[in-house]
Amino acid sequence: MKLNGRTILITGGTAGIGLTFALKFSELGNRVIVTGRRQAVLDQIRKTYPQIHAIQSDVADPEQIRALAGRMSAEFPKLDALMNNAGISFYKNLSGPAADLAGLTRELEVNAGGVIRMTSAFIDMLKANKGTLINVSSALAFVPLPCIPIYCATKAAIHSYTQSLRFQLENTGVEVIELMPPAVKTEMTADLPEGDGITLITTEELVKQSFKSLKKGSLEIRPGQSNQLALMRRLAPDFINGQLWKASRKLVPTAAA
Repeated sequence: MKLNGRTILITGGTAGIGLTFALKFSELGNRVIVTGRRQAVLDQIRKTYPQIHAIQSDVADPEQIRALAGRMSAEFPKLDALMNNAGISFYKNLSGPAADLAGLTRELEVNAGGVIRMTSAFIDMLKANKGTLINVSSALAFVPLPCIPIYCATKAAIHSYTQSLRFQLENTGVEVIELMPPAVKTEMTADLPEGDGITLITTEELVKQSFKSLKKGSLEIRPGQSNQLALMRRLAPDFINGQLWKASRKLVPTAAA
């Protein structure tokens, strides 16, 4: 991937992994636009990092995606990189019926639906500019962490979707990259304990390792523990699944939610 002189849109770019990537891309001389749902946070991003463009948009809302695509086409016609990073996760107990059936699929709407809709909305722009698409899935696409079962299922879906997308776009000039982070220290993982096979890395370390792979032209990037989980999934799936269940069992809510 060419790492400078780009115009890059990053969803979920106001904190954590997305913001750290945004700052690194900006540092390298790229024009960076981030999106997020919370206007107050976006205002703070503009104040703290004036070099970053911040736009309110919710990837779970098709109309907001459509409006964002129109705005980007008008204001940033040279957009040539999209990083689908926005994601949410919730601890879930699946052993009984859920009281909120709509809320039960919220992660699907954001994590999977958001990626698919954003990609569709921007695919013509990426093809016209011979651009790059980066989908952020997870090492948990290989092996689930049972306390966040729906989140893991969405990441497995994005892994499969990205592979198919890469084949279908092979003659279009669009580069399709999948970033599969391990457990990373963010607000999302604040309750996740280290140990029993789980090690958390910082967003800065994730970006450092990821950019080494991007410079090499890697299309599937597995930083840190991600490679180990992929290997264990092949060699000893029962063992690694058991270890992750042991590590996360106490985080499963006591009642279905």
